[in-house]
Amino acid sequence: MNVQIFAEPSGYLDFARLGPLSRAVAAVLAESAHRRVGDMPLAWFEEQAARTRSAAARLLRAAEHEVAFVSSTSHGLFAAAAALHGEGVVLLPRGEFPANVYPWLRFEGRGGLRVRWIDEVRLTPQVLAEHLDASVRALAVSAVDALTGYPAPLGALKEVLGPGRVLVVDAIQGLGAVPLEVEAADVLVCGGQKWLRAGWGAALFLARDRVAGLMAPGLGGWSGVEGPLAGPAPRPPLAGAAAHTMTNPDYSGVAALGVAIELVLEAGVAEIGRRTADRLGELLDTARAAGARVLLDAPAGAGGPAPPGAGRGPGRGAAEWSGIGSFTMPGRDPAAVHAALAVAGLTTTLRGEWIRLSPHATTSGEAVQRLAAALHPPRKESS
Repeated sequence: MNVQIFAEPSGYLDFARLGPLSRAVAAVLAESAHRRVGDMPLAWFEEQAARTRSAAARLLRAAEHEVAFVSSTSHGLFAAAAALHGEGVVLLPRGEFPANVYPWLRFEGRGGLRVRWIDEVRLTPQVLAEHLDASVRALAVSAVDALTGYPAPLGALKEVLGPGRVLVVDAIQGLGAVPLEVEAADVLVCGGQKWLRAGWGAALFLARDRVAGLMAPGLGGWSGVEGPLAGPAPRPPLAGAAAHTMTNPDYSGVAALGVAIELVLEAGVAEIGRRTADRLGELLDTARAAGARVLLDAPAGAGGPAPPGAGRGPGRGAAEWSGIGSFTMPGRDPAAVHAALAVAGLTTTLRGEWIRLSPHATTSGEAVQRLAAALHPPRKESS
């Protein structure tokens, strides 16, 4: 992977919040701005959108018409919640990030599915099976948990759900950074501003043909119908994911998203994931050596039960890795530790007592050294 096309600070460990742009993405955004100031050749923007759709289809292993563009991950999740209206239940893990909660809550009681919570730290196929009954029509889940870094077993979850139910996946904390079982997702949404490093403005919305009969274009606007100016409304919805779009996307954001995805495809998700996981493992081992408690290592009652094989030292399984890990320093104020990391030039996120680390494949070894120095303050000499 050519790290020279990226330019984030060496201590940047916050891709789960925002990914610094690559030079290639910055260049296409500048080109987009130039085009908009000039004679507005719409054809150029349409060409970029077609290029992005092709790249996204390859990344998601989907047909091109199954991919559309919306403004954000939240926009896509609201579209999914609006599309799955009528009687029935959507299952939601209790710890889901709020972006994957509020769309379902807002449509509940307004023609949407009823929300049923799953009160488990880790959603496994066995846990899912215990919550299934004839009323369940969908499961909404994050591909990677935003705090623990736990990657959902999407393939096994879809197998338990079966073909008559819809698996809705919020993929923003993993797509492009770690291998995901994207084929299992019936609906997938992912903004470009985090691990894809494409900035704000555009998000992927995948809706596979196999669930087209289970969804209606609830948020579909004029951009989602055939010939919107050809006759009186309502017009027939378009085939594929575009039926769920409200209006034209931010074409500059779409162009940036396309360049970012092409960089991912060029490097290979497997290679990016390996480097990301290795660097995260080094960082977490460094934290452990300083006395930290890592969230996925925590026993029951201290952040949730530890998954089988948790902890890099004991041989954490490859399927357990993502780009996210969180730790706390027992006996030390989390805010003070977080501040000390910032002084050391490390950018991280503080969530309650947990300090979240989210490196990428381009994160240098210098970040590991800085973490070690920050967590091992020099001892005071005895008088």
